[in-house]
Amino acid sequence: MVSLSSQVVVITGGARGIGAAVARLLHKRGARLVLVDVDAQPLAALAAELADDAKVMTMTADVRDLSAMQDVADKAVDRFGGIDVVVANAGVASYGSLLQVDPEAFKRVMDVNVLGVFNTVRAALPSVIDRQGYVLIVSSMAAFAAAPGMAPYSTSKAGAEHLANALRLEVAYRGVKVGSAHMSWIDTDLIRDTKADLPVFGEMLAMAPWWPVNWTTSADKCARAFVKGIEGRKTRVYCPGWVGLFRWLKPVLTSYVGETAMRQSAPALLPRMDAEVAALGRSVSARTEASDAR
Repeated sequence: MVSLSSQVVVITGGARGIGAAVARLLHKRGARLVLVDVDAQPLAALAAELADDAKVMTMTADVRDLSAMQDVADKAVDRFGGIDVVVANAGVASYGSLLQVDPEAFKRVMDVNVLGVFNTVRAALPSVIDRQGYVLIVSSMAAFAAAPGMAPYSTSKAGAEHLANALRLEVAYRGVKVGSAHMSWIDTDLIRDTKADLPVFGEMLAMAPWWPVNWTTSADKCARAFVKGIEGRKTRVYCPGWVGLFRWLKPVLTSYVGETAMRQSAPALLPRMDAEVAALGRSVSARTEASDAR
């Protein structure tokens, strides 16, 4: 196990949800934090809560912008001397089937959840290599099995997982460890906003016996799993722990038999979801839309 005291940790999507919960726990362990988010107000609120200017640095930046992420990495090195750990956590989701989703929303999901991971890691990696540190890329249980109406999100999280797998092979000989994190439903704004915007969402996912939407885990519990993974430089982090089983069941979940329940429910539920998305007039949450407008 690696002591986190004085370790320099960069966290994207650090203002809310899982990112903020991880930041709080790492702060208690004595880590020095570089918290990055596109939303300045909650980022400032978290910094005020932690109230430790010596060990906490915040930066407003969009992970889709490589130059902005390079600026984050450069300033982190200038302030703290280097980067030990990167948690590529920033992520968004979209609403609706491939026929319904706004193409710009699909692109936004790919740009944040995949390109944003690349930009984050690319910018910080030279310093992480110098420190022989650790990269944790946040994927999802969605990387193991798809669901109708979630194609952009599932695709992006599968891409993030494979980015982590490839990166692990590239930097192992340099002494850097790489992990991917896979979670079921975590009680964050992303899940709460989706449930509020799309009443049929919970009903649709309830049809997947392998991914019950009502089994929601707190962000604090997820943060404990992440921090344990960072301390142990783990290849994979699961929250809850049973999610790890589904990595091994992926061939079954993506088989004809494994897809039966979702395939049978889609004709009734997917048109309702698309109708709800059309009525909303947007393919993302209001929070994501507002962030993008800044």
